[in-house]
Amino acid sequence: MIDTKNHILKALLAGDRKSSSQQVSELLESGLSVKDIYEYHLKPALVQVGELWEENKISVATEHLASAIVESLLNEIYVNISPSDKTNKTVVVTCLENEHHQIGARMVSDIFELHGWEVLFLGANTPKQDLVNYLKMMKPNLVAISLSIYFHLPTLEETIRLIRNESQELEILTGGQAFTRGGKEILQKYDNITYLPDLDAIEEYLKNYKE
Repeated sequence: MIDTKNHILKALLAGDRKSSSQQVSELLESGLSVKDIYEYHLKPALVQVGELWEENKISVATEHLASAIVESLLNEIYVNISPSDKTNKTVVVTCLENEHHQIGARMVSDIFELHGWEVLFLGANTPKQDLVNYLKMMKPNLVAISLSIYFHLPTLEETIRLIRNESQELEILTGGQAFTRGGKEILQKYDNITYLPDLDAIEEYLKNYKE
């Protein structure tokens, strides 16, 4: 059996967008779900790219190119997202202030959309107060905050406090690569916060969601 994840990683490191796109097309044609392509193929490849960068085995330029290719792949995959039933629920999906890696949050957005949610995707580096103001204006059912850098945990807690100053009821979802190094104890200080470690957990959460 072909190790597609390894092949995608090689294509990303080589900056080969055409090969990456072809491999994703083959996965879709095989009947694999969008969620599984994200969780078991693109995400592991991206994690390995990040680890190689942290170990100084690849340059910043190579890491940026790999990320750009994956974003383009998400755009290609997006046309396959067609939920059968729309809900009347809205989620704001965002990256934390000073977080510039938005691919994980984009994947989360797509999973919500697959389940019929209206998604308001704010992208990377959303200032804390701007986020709070936007939540007050839009009044979503949920807010999902992505965190990839462990040292930004204090900023996450500041953001949670600001949100809680405005609303005790709004449920906050959070996750991301940062939590592989710890930090979940911060979340236990606050009510209505759910940590979801991966897209499988998000899908299970949405299947059982009750407003």
